[in-house]
Amino acid sequence: EACLLLDVDPVGLVRDRDDRFALGQYVNDRPYVASSFLSVAINDVFGTALTGVCKARPDLPATPLPLEARLDVLPARGGETFLRAVFEPLGYDVTAEGFPLDPTVPEWGPSRYFSVTVRKTCPIAELLNHLYVLVPVFDGRKHYYVGPDELEKLLARGEGWLAGHPAREQIVRRYLGHRPNLSREALERLDEGLAVEEGEDTPPAAEEVVERALSLHDQRLDAVCEVLVTAGAKSVLDLGCGEGRLLKRLLAERQFERIVGADVSPRSLEIAADRLRLDRLSPAKAGRVTLLQASALYRDKRFDGFDAAAVVEVIEHLDPPRLAAFERVVFEFARPKAVVLTTPNREYNAVWETLPAGNMRHGDHRFEWTRAEFEAWANGVAARFGYAVEFRPVGPVLEAYGSPSQMGVFSRG
Repeated sequence: EACLLLDVDPVGLVRDRDDRFALGQYVNDRPYVASSFLSVAINDVFGTALTGVCKARPDLPATPLPLEARLDVLPARGGETFLRAVFEPLGYDVTAEGFPLDPTVPEWGPSRYFSVTVRKTCPIAELLNHLYVLVPVFDGRKHYYVGPDELEKLLARGEGWLAGHPAREQIVRRYLGHRPNLSREALERLDEGLAVEEGEDTPPAAEEVVERALSLHDQRLDAVCEVLVTAGAKSVLDLGCGEGRLLKRLLAERQFERIVGADVSPRSLEIAADRLRLDRLSPAKAGRVTLLQASALYRDKRFDGFDAAAVVEVIEHLDPPRLAAFERVVFEFARPKAVVLTTPNREYNAVWETLPAGNMRHGDHRFEWTRAEFEAWANGVAARFGYAVEFRPVGPVLEAYGSPSQMGVFSRG
């Protein structure tokens, strides 16, 4: 059980402000209600829980727990109807107790303030992310400037649940302070993500649910990016770059002077360009990134000359007889100094009750290797092409099953 008590300084709220409605500076509800101040406090105080990280017990953040959160005073424009319309589609049991404007004057009717309790069995990060986004949505008054950074924050915290939410337009518009341009861009990008999720290459619900609960894809990309930074690479080739999530992380690191993303899907490359906002970057920053339509199964001179290559969750989509072609393209012809490669660990599938026994995580996977199988393949590749290889876990490690994803870091002198 944890209690977060937020003490808002009413004098600090108005210091150095030029507000024509002077009385409104001092007579307001900010010190007494759940608002955007609370979202900031959640991020500051429960930061690791919000991101699903626990170094001491890495398996615990992904564990569903019977959770209950109480917001003692929540301003809710739209009343209990809107409260339920937002929380219930996310699977919460909602209890809302409304307060009258003035108990001594019943004819004044109800206020917009509620004591709200929500209950759900889920990982702690899921609950905290929902509260982080939704508390300012109900209140509708942020205490800081709403700009493009808020849009990116909303899409990041809303990943996996906002795109398909029936009240998403209201959530987006309220969260972004009714800024039409930002709201329109957010909804367009949510539509793009939803279209990709509904396409034929979409992971089935089982993989989507288990990996989302773990934030596994984010952990995977962070781990890959960390290896590339530590390796000192200045040029990186992302083979099978998809929608550009890794490219976006690489672009944020000034160390990487040349970043190339390659994928066979033109649609994925279009989404990657939008995600990176290539048309809005400065010429210097945009000049660091190139997107190529290309296959990892065919020799391509454009793959040559890189310090490092990243191959993130790609090889399991290849037919086993074609792995030999992939090996030659990457390790014999392109021959970067380092290759960071990840693939699912089949042993870990047993942990997920939502994944039927014997099933793979993705409908397009041609195989999923155990740790021993992956290590045998990687050691063979390293020996044939003059590389050394180191193996690392990605995600929470369980003694009997290993980690959900496994990484091989190939390097040559």
